[in-house]
Amino acid sequence: MEFHFGRLIDHVQLRVADLEASRRFYQATLRALGRDLSGGGDWYFHADELFVTAAGEEPVSRVHLAFQTRDQAHVDAVYQAMLGAGGRDNGPPGFRDYHRGYYGAFVLDPDGNNIEAVYHGPADRSATSVVLTPTALPDATA
Repeated sequence: MEFHFGRLIDHVQLRVADLEASRRFYQATLRALGRDLSGGGDWYFHADELFVTAAGEEPVSRVHLAFQTRDQAHVDAVYQAMLGAGGRDNGPPGFRDYHRGYYGAFVLDPDGNNIEAVYHGPADRSATSVVLTPTALPDATA
């Protein structure tokens, strides 16, 4: 079995009712993952491909979002961080029958999005990340 990541999704945007509650939740989640917020402002924040915006007049999002972890203990730690930051249990850490070695935990964020921490089991990675370096276009309208 082989998984290919970093090829399909450019970014994910979540629209949330309470931006500050979501900022606290995702800040704690990202820190448990060894990451941090990349930026933000009064109406949004982001980390890598994840953008979280105030819903305003739009409906809030209802999605499933899974974060990769390095091992089972890391799934457990991320799960606890999410619960400690206002998340609600939606499936405690444990093996799932999705495929052999799949270990995950599920928490509902402040808006009810199903957030998962997952470890797929031991695997070799071809790269730690995909690096894109924009190049100048000859014509900005091209």
